Amino acid sequence: MIGRVRGALSAESTLIEGGPRAALRRRHNWVQLAQFSAVGASGYVVNLAVYAALIELAGLHYLVAAVGSFLVAVTNNYSWNRLWTFENRRGRVAYEGMRFLVVSTVALGANLVCLEALVLLGAGKLVGQAIAIVLVTPLNFVGNKLWSFRTLPAGEADAEAY
Repeated sequence: MIGRVRGALSAESTLIEGGPRAALRRRHNWVQLAQFSAVGASGYVVNLAVYAALIELAGLHYLVAAVGSFLVAVTNNYSWNRLWTFENRRGRVAYEGMRFLVVSTVALGANLVCLEALVLLGAGKLVGQAIAIVLVTPLNFVGNKLWSFRTLPAGEADAEAY
């Protein structure tokens, strides 16, 4: 158990080792953040387009529409992040996908709270969703970098993947 925890803690040394300042100096982290942001931008467009269609065309409640648009956007984002952003970190699809879904579900929960608050404050449904997505993006990036697509030390297999 201790070895497993130690492995998990050392697994993301490129971000954590040397602290936040060292992580900010690593070009690779900035490139990865840019790639994640580009994928997120495509997911943002997909999310808002599906969200608007579900509200306007299907007549769904805005929170139900947010969940529906999340499901479409998360599929888009997982595929592109796996193939491009974190391509050098690929693990088993089902295992990695479940982690991505957990992180994304936490981000969805935060999104729904932000969306509800923004709508109650008068931001409007579409504007509220647009702002809520932006607000939860950092949480989503950190969760996916440190957990969903984490790098294991050389020669160490993730015991949970088997």
